[in-house]
Amino acid sequence: MIELFSSDTPNGKKITILLEEIGCDFKITLMDLSKDDQFKPSFKKISPFSKIPVIIDHENKTSVFESGAILIYLAEKYNKFYEVKDRNIINQWLMAQMGIIGPMLGQHHQFHHYNPGKSNFGEERFFKIAKRLYSELDERLSKSKYLAGDDYTIADIATWPWIARHEWHDIGLKNYINLSKWYINISKREAVIKGYQFKNKKDLPPQP
Repeated sequence: MIELFSSDTPNGKKITILLEEIGCDFKITLMDLSKDDQFKPSFKKISPFSKIPVIIDHENKTSVFESGAILIYLAEKYNKFYEVKDRNIINQWLMAQMGIIGPMLGQHHQFHHYNPGKSNFGEERFFKIAKRLYSELDERLSKSKYLAGDDYTIADIATWPWIARHEWHDIGLKNYINLSKWYINISKREAVIKGYQFKNKKDLPPQP
């Protein structure tokens, strides 16, 4: 069984979506970030940087931290959404999410959504970067059904929850035809809906 330590964040939802897609036996231990659950010594033993998500594979007695590493671990273990022949391109788009898309949109959330009016420089900088990322993703998806090619992979699973916060971004997802089509297509998957709703069964992915 897989035990997931997580919270209601894009990085957390990456893992619940993949677990639902795989259909394996898992349980969720919710972490209350507002109460600093992530800084408890017991959690730090499995998460050196006090970040969620983390999994424990009780079958293999193995813990894995960092969402990208978790996606790779689960995809390899269950042999889904990570075809060997496509791993070079999948890894590139997965690392793009980990190194660029997530961090930059996360900063956009901090300045634009959580702390508006505190730094014009921060708001303008990360709004501009977020808008550029939308354009670059849209360009990629004008040439490819999914980020890594014709097949739905962990690269899409990693990226989709960040675009699911498009209402926070105030960029206008519907203005990006290819990105919108990709987003809507994935948002209709039963496992994606279940993974998105892991904390609140009434939540639905916001539409463009």
